[in-house]
Amino acid sequence: MSSATPSPTSPAAPSAQTAAMPAAAGFAALNLAAPLLRAISEQGYDTPTPIQSRAIPPILAGRDMLGIAQTGTGKTAAFALPILHRLSAIHPPGPRRIRCLVLSPTRELATQIGDNVAAYGRHTGLRHTVIFGGVGQQPQERALKQGVDIVVACPGRLLDLMQQRLVDLRGVEVFVLDEADRMLDMGFIHDIKRILPSLPAQRQNLMFSATMPPDIQRLADGLLKQPQRVEIAPVATTAERVDQVLYFVAKPDKQRLLHHLLADKSFDKVLVFTRTKHGADKVARQLEAAGIGASAIHGNKSQNARQKALAGFTAGQVRVLVASDIASRGIDIDDISHVVNFDLPNEPETYVHRIGRTGRAGASGSAVSFCDGEERAFLRDIERVTRQRIPVGTVPATLPALTALPPSARDERDARGGGFGQRGGGGNRGGGGGNRGGFSNRGGGRPSGGGAGSGGSGGGGGTSSSGGERRSRW
Repeated sequence: MSSATPSPTSPAAPSAQTAAMPAAAGFAALNLAAPLLRAISEQGYDTPTPIQSRAIPPILAGRDMLGIAQTGTGKTAAFALPILHRLSAIHPPGPRRIRCLVLSPTRELATQIGDNVAAYGRHTGLRHTVIFGGVGQQPQERALKQGVDIVVACPGRLLDLMQQRLVDLRGVEVFVLDEADRMLDMGFIHDIKRILPSLPAQRQNLMFSATMPPDIQRLADGLLKQPQRVEIAPVATTAERVDQVLYFVAKPDKQRLLHHLLADKSFDKVLVFTRTKHGADKVARQLEAAGIGASAIHGNKSQNARQKALAGFTAGQVRVLVASDIASRGIDIDDISHVVNFDLPNEPETYVHRIGRTGRAGASGSAVSFCDGEERAFLRDIERVTRQRIPVGTVPATLPALTALPPSARDERDARGGGFGQRGGGGNRGGGGGNRGGFSNRGGGRPSGGGAGSGGSGGGGGTSSSGGERRSRW
C-alpha cells in the first residue's frame, strides 16, 4: 500500500499498474468491507501495491493463491485484508474457533504479521493471537482458551500446543504459508506435513514466497488446488532502486573495511548480514568496541533480546544491526540506508532478498558486498542468476585487496558474447556523481550486454546459517 508515511507494507517503488489506478478508486475498488477501508485509511494508505491489486480479488473469490513478490511489496496485507473481509462477513454461532491459520518461519515475522492483522482488523471484532517459542506458553494458552479467529504461528510451538491438545484446527477455513522459501530452507517441511492432516480437507490455501526455487514449486504443486499465480517481480531480480557495489577483500580485513565505510555518516541505518550466528556476535562486538552502536540478532538470542535489538534499531538508538538470514525475516523497516553483505550468501535468491531490505517505500538505497577468496563461486552464481554484474569498488590503500576475478572466472563470459543482460545496456541509470555511500557507480556505467533480461532461477540448498539455527528456533 502506498502511504505518506513509510510502513511495513508500503511498496519498494510504484509501478505503472499502481500509478494507473485513480487514488479515489484505490481500495474501495477491491470491494473490501467498510470496517477494513476505515482501518486502511487510518493507517494512511490510499492506493494498493501491485501484489495487493492482483491478489486480493481472487482471494476474495475463494481461489487458492501462489504469490511471488520481493520483500517490501505489501505481501502481508495482500492476504490479511481478504481474510479479514471473509471472516468478518460471517460470525458462526457458539464459541469462537480458529478459522484461519498463518504459518511463519520466525518469531519476528510472526509478530509482524500479527501487528498487521491487529491494525487492519481493529474494527471487525475479530480476535487473533501469535504463537511462537522462546517465551512462556501460558499467555498463548489463555488466548486460545478465550477463543480466537486467527492464529499466526511458528511451526515448532504450534506442534507443541497441538500435542498438548490445546489447539483445535478442525474449523480452519483459510490456511496461509508465508515465506515458504525460508520455511523450506530451515527444515520446516516435516513440521508442516505434520500440521496439515489436522486441517479440514476443504479449505482455501494461500502460499507466499519472496523467491521461487524448484523445491518451492513442488511444495506448491502438492498444497494448492488450481491456484491463481501472482508474480510481481521475476525470480531472482534485484530491486531497481538499490545501488550495488562489490569489494574484493581478504577475509581478515572485512571488519576493518566495514569500520572504514561506517566512517561515512550517510551509513546512518545499516543492516549487516553474516553467514553464522557466531559471526554476527563477533562483528557486533568489534563494532561496539570501536564506538559504533551495534546489536546482533540471531536464533540463539532470547526473544526479549531480539525484540530489544529490533526496537533499538527501528528507533535509531542503534546504528548497525548485524543479523543472520533467518533471524532477519522479521526485520520490516522502510528507512534502512545500507545493506552490507559481510559474508556473501551461497544462494542467489538470498542475495536478492537481503538487498531488498533497502530502497523501500519509493526511496533509494545502497547494498555493499564483501567477497573473499572462498566466496568467488557464490559471486559467480549471484551474477549469473540475477543477470547483472555488480560494480567493483576500490578498497582503501591501507587494506590489502584481493585481485579481481581472473577472466576464466568472471570476464570470459563477456568475451564470449552476451554478458549479463543489463536491461537495455549502457550505464547504471544515467549520469550523476557518486551515490550517498561514497561509491561512484551511479554514473559509472555498468558493462552492458546483449544477453537476456533479468530473471532466471537459483539453485542450491539452504544457507549455512539456516542449518545452524534450526535447533534453536523455539
